[in-house]
Amino acid sequence: MSRRYLFTSESVTEGHPDKICDQISDTILDALLTQDPSSRVAAEVVVNTGLVLITGEISSKAQVNYVDLARNKIADIGYTDSDNGFSATSCTVLLALDQQSPDIAQGVDSAYERREQSSDEALDKIGAGDQGLMFGFACDETPELMPLPISLSHRISRQLSVVRKTAQLPYLRPDGKTQVTVIYEDGKPVGIDTILVSTQHTATIGDITDPQAVQDKIKADLWEHVVLPIFSDISVKPDDRTRFLVNPTGKFVIGGPQGDSGLTGRKIIVDTYGGYSRHGGGAFSGKDPTKVDRSAAYASRYVAKNIVAAGLAEKCEIQLSYAIGVAHPVSIMIDTFGTGKVDDDRLLELVKQNFELRPAGIIQTFNLCRLPSEREGRFYQDVAAYGHFGRTDLELPWEQTDKADLLRDAAKPALSAATV
Repeated sequence: MSRRYLFTSESVTEGHPDKICDQISDTILDALLTQDPSSRVAAEVVVNTGLVLITGEISSKAQVNYVDLARNKIADIGYTDSDNGFSATSCTVLLALDQQSPDIAQGVDSAYERREQSSDEALDKIGAGDQGLMFGFACDETPELMPLPISLSHRISRQLSVVRKTAQLPYLRPDGKTQVTVIYEDGKPVGIDTILVSTQHTATIGDITDPQAVQDKIKADLWEHVVLPIFSDISVKPDDRTRFLVNPTGKFVIGGPQGDSGLTGRKIIVDTYGGYSRHGGGAFSGKDPTKVDRSAAYASRYVAKNIVAAGLAEKCEIQLSYAIGVAHPVSIMIDTFGTGKVDDDRLLELVKQNFELRPAGIIQTFNLCRLPSEREGRFYQDVAAYGHFGRTDLELPWEQTDKADLLRDAAKPALSAATV
């Protein structure tokens, strides 16, 4: 029997209070790794009206000005006017930083395999920075192999930022949230049920002062300049049955840290797959790559994306788990949800043969500790808003599908057997 259902994902703009914190945390990480690739970083940020608190544990030889880093990032996001309730120049920035615990450092600097098993393999040098479980996911719903609801939500959020920063819609302010509800039939997206955009704005627009007229203007502009442009390469598009909700409370003038406090790591579903795939619970931003919450999540996405790109499954989820101080994963799980062209057990064998999943190997594969020079010290901060996966606007190493052909060739015997 055919099954029809709805699935919803959300995104937020770079001016959302939680995302301000994520970006400051990753700006600090970028600055430290640029000077000292061996930096150990766990940077947390809190924002509220007129206040930025930077806390956490950092061990590094780098010398950086944390206050300037925070102020510059806040200005880059767009908070430059104190009338907006939060400004790069007028906010107070407080520091409360410690060094990484030596108990943790000893397990990261020398993995269990090296200490207890006398392994001399170079990739056994680094142990996982913590225990935990991470999920990676890919599916064939979009060109970037991401679930359609989160992909559309991110696209709308990014477009909100574009039209604001280019002054195409100059009355928009930095804070905003988006949400897209997709109609599915038998597991395939077939339509767009609802698009929701809540975007901060000025109280008046030009000579328009009536609150309802302001809302009508915003809604019309967003549909034309924000929503419609992001569907150019998507076959499933909104139609006359699609609900379009804009600022349902009636207005959104007070926003950013003035409207709500923010905290690093509070948008982990936005950062990943919009709830479409499972999540291990660990946040990414502010953490150096020895923290497998971050690096192993990137690795598991890389594995899943290459499996789908190889045509071996329509959707694929990978789970990795680690023990603190141990290099090798404790477990690896693959689930293709019945869409695999070969058995999941065979895919697991291929993953073990063709992907390096120890922390040192992941760091080496993606060059996670040495930032690309052409990005001028910007790397992690650029993924701290609008998602860490499926980014077509950035060249991210874990988004490459360079192992798809290898996997396809290796799976040919199993594929041939499956068709007999």
